[in-house]
Amino acid sequence: MSRATQRRIGWTAASVLLLLLAVLLSLALGSRHIAPAEVLDALLHGGTSDNAQVVRTMRVPRTLVGVMAGVALAVAGTVMQAITRNPIAEPGILGVSQGASVGVVCAISFFGVHTLTGYVWFAFAGAGIAAVAVYVIASSGRGGASPVKLGLAGAAMNAFLASLVSGIVTTDAQALDEFRFWNVGSIGGRGMDIVGQTWPFLVAGLVLIALMARGLDALALGEDVARGLGHNVPLLRVLGALGATVLTGVAVAAAGPIAFTGLAVPHIARALVGTDHRWVLPVAALLGPVMLLVADVVGRIVFPPSEVPVAVMTALLGVPFLILLVRRKATVAA
Repeated sequence: MSRATQRRIGWTAASVLLLLLAVLLSLALGSRHIAPAEVLDALLHGGTSDNAQVVRTMRVPRTLVGVMAGVALAVAGTVMQAITRNPIAEPGILGVSQGASVGVVCAISFFGVHTLTGYVWFAFAGAGIAAVAVYVIASSGRGGASPVKLGLAGAAMNAFLASLVSGIVTTDAQALDEFRFWNVGSIGGRGMDIVGQTWPFLVAGLVLIALMARGLDALALGEDVARGLGHNVPLLRVLGALGATVLTGVAVAAAGPIAFTGLAVPHIARALVGTDHRWVLPVAALLGPVMLLVADVVGRIVFPPSEVPVAVMTALLGVPFLILLVRRKATVAA
């Protein structure tokens, strides 16, 4: 076994341990601190105490949503950076997040939907329609859906959809009042019903991405190299965009728009295990929830009993790490 493989295995194992620690912290810490032993007892043996009820009914769903959203955003960001060959690409680059926002706004304003479980399907629909529209626009004309055209089409779609959202909420005070709580990005207040609605899509997206991991390595080297290695470049881009769209839809539908995780985690994963996507994708899938859960825990305890939304904390905690990585030239390239 080579030293590089040993290092990769070591970092993967360390990422697993970090995820387990982050899950335990998420279950134990908050406005009410609960001892780890009591958390484990509540999970394994039940119980009727107040702390046991808090763990099972509030913190377990919150933690599961955080794990799912973290995995989805990190893997989607890794794929987007590979298929666009853009080191600053993140899950919102194809307009997916803004599309989900339009879906939620329409659900509130035009369909009378006022619950998180009701938002999920509208968010998914909006995300999917936006991603398809971006790909259709980018694939028209000469050259097909190149990385540059995808990025430009995504930026244009983001701007258009953001204006559409602003136009709706500024003319509907009730929609603005409800939408702002979803739009801030949080994993609090979610129940197991949200988990039940979104986990099949998470599994489907991860399976699709896993099947094309080797193709992502070839695509990152350039289109000509990928073709020379026998890969169908347009098909790779379509499947990658589809997988990233499904995963981003999962995260946005479950937790609202959460920026930065999908941008920073792939760079951290590549810094640890190199550029082979067969290693980068699993490590990113482990570190994404770590970032999200740790940010959520810090947001819960920094100004008790109030909470800082996780989307705010991910940016505050993640920026220093990304700045450090950018200073190391080898970590910038996808």
